[in-house]
Amino acid sequence: MQASRRFLVSGRVQGVWFRAATRDKAIGLGLSGHAVNLPDGRVEVVACGAESALDALAAWLWHGPELAHVTEVDSEALPAQQLSGFRTG
Repeated sequence: MQASRRFLVSGRVQGVWFRAATRDKAIGLGLSGHAVNLPDGRVEVVACGAESALDALAAWLWHGPELAHVTEVDSEALPAQQLSGFRTG
């Protein structure tokens, strides 16, 4: 069953290749969605796919790429969505 979640990632997550690394991880897990920088310095990640893949992405978001320093990951379930691909922007 497909599920959708929104994650808000705080810390040093902009300018450290966080969105690109998130895209690569999400695609590897078979997820679709997006990762975008927010004006307040956080990164918003919306991902759709299997619950187990979303759980794996959630765990990875706490670490991110090597240069990132994540201090918080907020998560909320979203209504199921059909997205294709994974974009950054």
